[in-house]
Amino acid sequence: MSRRTVQAVPPEPVDRRALDVLRPWLPGRRWYPAKGTEADLSVHAVVPFSDDVRVLLVRVVAGDLDTLLQVPVVLDRRLGPTVVGTLPEPGASGDEPHVLDGAHVHDGAGHPAFLRAWLAHADGPGTHGLDPDSPRVIAGEQSNTSVILAGPAGGGILKVLRAVQPGENPDVDVPRHLVDVGWSHVPAPLAWLVGSWTTPSGGVAHGYLGAMSAFVPAAEDGFELACAYAARAEPFDDLARDLGRVVATMHTALAAAYGLDPAPEGAREGSDALAARFAWASAAVPALAELRPSVDQVIAEVRALDSTGPRQRVHGDLHLGQVLRSQDRWFVTDFEGEPLAPLADRTRPDFAVRDVAGVLRSLEYAAAVGGLTGPTAHAWVSSARLATLEGYASESPGDEAARHRTQVLLRALELDKTLYEAVYESRNRPDWLPIPMAGLERLLG
Repeated sequence: MSRRTVQAVPPEPVDRRALDVLRPWLPGRRWYPAKGTEADLSVHAVVPFSDDVRVLLVRVVAGDLDTLLQVPVVLDRRLGPTVVGTLPEPGASGDEPHVLDGAHVHDGAGHPAFLRAWLAHADGPGTHGLDPDSPRVIAGEQSNTSVILAGPAGGGILKVLRAVQPGENPDVDVPRHLVDVGWSHVPAPLAWLVGSWTTPSGGVAHGYLGAMSAFVPAAEDGFELACAYAARAEPFDDLARDLGRVVATMHTALAAAYGLDPAPEGAREGSDALAARFAWASAAVPALAELRPSVDQVIAEVRALDSTGPRQRVHGDLHLGQVLRSQDRWFVTDFEGEPLAPLADRTRPDFAVRDVAGVLRSLEYAAAVGGLTGPTAHAWVSSARLATLEGYASESPGDEAARHRTQVLLRALELDKTLYEAVYESRNRPDWLPIPMAGLERLLG
């Protein structure tokens, strides 16, 4: 981790009053971690860039949840019209502007004053020429807030990390390692900001507050692109095959950057994990219970492996929404994983083909969202899946034993993910439950 840090200090009364002003607004943010439940909020520490630009580290406690949330705040002391433009400030949704001591209170993530302070304190190789005065905030994100700044070679995109944890954030650390070993399918890191704060137990923690990477111009979101192909009933095979090759070269680069972790003899751990997933899923969705004989067969196949092979650093949450297509090339983004999960879980060596399973499952969703149904959907997905696997295999040489191991593990990992999807959809989007159910039929039929 970079040694250049900004120091968080105990909050002042103005910081606590700012939180009181924002308290009704926070639960409505997509990145707020305690939706639908009562939470205890307090300002744990603050990074005081200036009197009017302050980064609140808000402690959120609700049940088992206990996390630090980054809330940059800008106090605009001018009365009358403000300079919010398209900024995600508290009054943007039609509410009256939030006011503290005669100043408008803004969520600073997309405010020029915060961005100027961030650039002045950040570490890294490439912030020269970036324009903080005309930012564009990306709408619709779940876990963080990303802001595009114009500049040379397409400019940069800053990700303000909302859930703050000590240690090396994978979304900063992994791209830097990949670039160092010469892999070019990741947006180049430009800058990062490290903070230091006192923990609730009295220790000192260091962690990333944000990271900026090169903005990929004229890029299309991979999931939206696949949905558009599906909507036209146009084969996605060529793009899927190319993506498979890119994922395979990413795994080679990750192994070079982080090394391999020898797997224990046998495959009991992987099979036990799948058995536990099925027990959980069938309890939540009783209709899944009839799949037990087929699931047990997959579990037996995993247990029959002599070894699961080495594990390594992986993306961990790879799907079509985590890749961009620009100028006939794929770029892989968002290596952070689940922001609220412990850092050790997000950086633990894993099976490389878990990433492949995520891409395959995403293809099924793209077909459904694109409007394909019945045999047409089945044919489109099957063809795109086969192309993805062909592309991956073309850059993943191995003997017959390795190919068999990959096939068994991939099926088990895709089954694991599909069972999770079935529970998620049954609880949150019942109309979408047929998507994972069709996937289970494909895997187990």
